[in-house]
Amino acid sequence: MASKDQAKKNAAKAKKVGPKEYLKGVKLEMSKVVWPTKKELGTFTGVVIATCAVFALGFWLIDTGVLAALKAVLNITLN
Repeated sequence: MASKDQAKKNAAKAKKVGPKEYLKGVKLEMSKVVWPTKKELGTFTGVVIATCAVFALGFWLIDTGVLAALKAVLNITLN
């Protein structure tokens, strides 16, 4: 129960700010971001595309295998 009381106290202490102060805070935090270089961005993009391609191929193989198994089971059942 103490943690709920503490959470209520912390919520009561939270300072409400207007849109202007909020945007100033956003600008301040965005200035702290370490942005990737063009080379890093290209590398990261390539990794994401390659990973997506590998997973797509894997899902296609699994789907094809399951479909073949279902067709085999249904073919045996119907004959």
